[in-house]
Amino acid sequence: MKEIRPRRSIHAAVRIPGAKSVSHRALIAAGLAEGRSLIRNLSHCEDVLFTLAALRDLGVEMRDGQGTLAVSGNGGRIAPSASMKSIFLGGSGTSYRFLLSVTALGRGDFLLDCSRSMQKRPIGGLVKALNRLGGEIVCTGQDGFPPVHVRARGLHGGQARMEGDTSSQYVSSLLLAAPYAERPLEVEIKGNLVSSPYVDLTIDVMERFGVSVAHEGTRSFRVSPDRGYRRCDFAVEGDVSSASYFWAAAAVTGGGVVTEDIHPHSTRQGDIAFLHVLEHMGCAVVRHTEAVAVSGGPLKGIEADMSAMPDMVPTLAAVALFADGRTAIRNVSHLRHKESDRLRSIAQEWGRLNGRVEELPDGLLIQGKAPLSGTITDPHDDHRMAMSLAVIGLVVPGVRIRNEGCVNKSFPGFWEIWDTI
Repeated sequence: MKEIRPRRSIHAAVRIPGAKSVSHRALIAAGLAEGRSLIRNLSHCEDVLFTLAALRDLGVEMRDGQGTLAVSGNGGRIAPSASMKSIFLGGSGTSYRFLLSVTALGRGDFLLDCSRSMQKRPIGGLVKALNRLGGEIVCTGQDGFPPVHVRARGLHGGQARMEGDTSSQYVSSLLLAAPYAERPLEVEIKGNLVSSPYVDLTIDVMERFGVSVAHEGTRSFRVSPDRGYRRCDFAVEGDVSSASYFWAAAAVTGGGVVTEDIHPHSTRQGDIAFLHVLEHMGCAVVRHTEAVAVSGGPLKGIEADMSAMPDMVPTLAAVALFADGRTAIRNVSHLRHKESDRLRSIAQEWGRLNGRVEELPDGLLIQGKAPLSGTITDPHDDHRMAMSLAVIGLVVPGVRIRNEGCVNKSFPGFWEIWDTI
């Protein structure tokens, strides 16, 4: 159990480790590329390690040395499986969804297994899309949920239509595998695409590995199998989502924090827009070329549509507790399908601290400046919940967090850095 020590007016500089979301995508593109790619500053969080191990199981050779991972790509030729090959992906939703399409490119039988928590996260929309494109994938337990049996025989390509309101990872998964389909692959989205900046990030990584994606906004995406990925020397920038907890620390304590290796002017990580949210709440933000400085000020509640950056909702919910007035967080119903039902988890745990939180079907209403008191809290095995509770503990004495090791899912070493700021 981790007890957070309150601090006043934090002033610190923190170097942020490599971005989890970028690392997944770069690993897969390098693994499918023709030739030897070099990836520097790769995230070594639990989720990325599941992707790395799975690619090795699929025949991709890798060698790690002095902060650089050398990846010898298989040119899109997945090692065939003569018997059922089981690949365990833990609780990593990104690994599971992305590698579902990758394994469908191969030949043979694959069982994509996972943790119990991952078995509660939907996968049905992606399974249906892959089966329309020539895959043969069957859910072995509850229909529409992991684990799945992939009878791999390559992807024909063609057109897949899917709802956009569950996960943008479905789209990213299909796009990452698309260069190795037999004919052009097109994805059409019905309704609004949630977390669309993550698809932009996928397209950016694909282009850096030599594959173009034609798209009309967030409605349709098309990849032609004219050529596969090319080898690339790729540097993973710092993780914006991880940086947000240090920005929040500055906000709630009225201090100042500089996060290094964050590229606010060039990054395609959608969570960089959280800086605008903090500015609207009263923080001062200075954007450098490779760093961001955030200084806290008197905070005020805001209305926030967080549909494009749902991972920032727990961080915002933590800051909102210390703002004057009410903060309304809207259009994030898809947060109910993350590591936990994040809307319910926030309402429950903030409530334990005497926070005034109302859970909505698609968001939260948080009344700031309620008299809070510390107690034992449960992050619901959710890394973003644990790190957001750490922000609250900077101001509220007595906040203790169970199962603090869940932060390793995205940010190993978080507590060591947190204790130094």
